[in-house]
Amino acid sequence: MKKRFLTPVLTAFLTLSMLGGPLAQHADARPGQGSSMGSRGSRTWSAPPTTNTTPYGAAPMDRSITPRGPAPGYNGYPGQNNYGAPLNRGMGMGTAARHPFLTGFAGGMLGAGLFGLLSGHGFMGGVHGLFSFIGLLIQIGLIVMVVMWLVRRFSGNKSSGSGGSAFTLNPAASRPAPTTTPAGFPASTGGSTLAITSTDYQAFQQTLLDIQTAWNQQNIPALQQMATPEMVSYFNQQLATLASQGARNVVSDVHFIQGDLAEAWQEAGMDYATVAMRYSLIDLTTNATGQVIEGSSTEPVTITELWTFIRPSRGGRWLLSAIQQGRGA
Repeated sequence: MKKRFLTPVLTAFLTLSMLGGPLAQHADARPGQGSSMGSRGSRTWSAPPTTNTTPYGAAPMDRSITPRGPAPGYNGYPGQNNYGAPLNRGMGMGTAARHPFLTGFAGGMLGAGLFGLLSGHGFMGGVHGLFSFIGLLIQIGLIVMVVMWLVRRFSGNKSSGSGGSAFTLNPAASRPAPTTTPAGFPASTGGSTLAITSTDYQAFQQTLLDIQTAWNQQNIPALQQMATPEMVSYFNQQLATLASQGARNVVSDVHFIQGDLAEAWQEAGMDYATVAMRYSLIDLTTNATGQVIEGSSTEPVTITELWTFIRPSRGGRWLLSAIQQGRGA
């Protein structure tokens, strides 16, 4: 009996330890929960340029699978310089050249397993008895083999170049405020070597809205179609923590206000685009009986964040790879 009682308790404790937060914090309970997390390739620990939407810059990353660089920066935050220059150029293939989809695979599996435990479905279906435990070990072995095969395959297909050129918009010259696309982004993207079109901007805006919807529905498969495994693992863990508390976050009335491009570049065969976006929404957290724990059902909140998107340079869908909070005025 003691063993059965301790299992869910330890599971909840481990989940909260990974999230690094207290049990009852629900402020900013939307996707990402008001933190800065994810990866931006070799620029993960470099500050994105300021924009009209984020004139005071972005908060540094709180969580990332990308190793932190050794140099100080980010106006006093460790691991970044003050000019947005990559800090990983001198690192080996084991860090800077990691494939962004594969490095988050294990995290995504772990997050999904913990969410399954707290939802009553067990870790990968549950571990019942010795034979189920052996079956779990076999599953883990198969996953390791698949990941190793994918790593070898993608490593062989990586570009041999030294990284793409940066695209930093000049707020005064390249981002005229009066001229905007229907999506609310500037029509001109300046002289970027990586062309960001109005179709791309519309995809960024739609992904913002779709991720809020999938989060609302706790639809993990839908999130997997719109974000990298690393980001999905963070969303999994956040939903698992809410479930362990008997709480649920509901976002509604999401309205995109404005956005602009901070930078776009290429590296290791991937396209990156970091976009500043301001939007409003109803952010409400309730308990199992529907009682409001945090937020308001009538008063919207306005959010300013920088979302980084990634796709293969040869073509494909943009996926969310990082969220950073914009610094306030």
